[in-house]
Amino acid sequence: MAKTPKPLPALDWLAPRLTISRVLTLISFFALAALLLTWNLVYADLHGARTWVILCIELGPLAMLAPGLLLGNARAHAWTCFVVNLYFIKGVLAAFDPHRSWLGWSEALLSLALFTSALLYTRWRFQHDRKLAGE
Repeated sequence: MAKTPKPLPALDWLAPRLTISRVLTLISFFALAALLLTWNLVYADLHGARTWVILCIELGPLAMLAPGLLLGNARAHAWTCFVVNLYFIKGVLAAFDPHRSWLGWSEALLSLALFTSALLYTRWRFQHDRKLAGE
């Protein structure tokens, strides 16, 4: 027996949540990028590695997602949820190193905030679009 579909929330309920989740996504996205940039340029001991190579590896995935996030694309927000898990894992691993503890916890918390806000934006954006389509 098929379940009855759950009714979609009203547009006036979804609109402020879309705005808040998008703003939080962008803030945590740029804060994570700034944290990685600052750490690698100022604090990191790279043991002779080229700084630009490390920055390209760490900021490359974020740079690929940036255009979609800035445009408010729901699929880019969904892909962000997948990609940001790598930064969460890296942050948790760094959190247990006494020399990089503050970096690790900061990276883990920012990536968790980015994941949560991007996930909520994706969900509410698809609900908003379905509601506008007359569903």
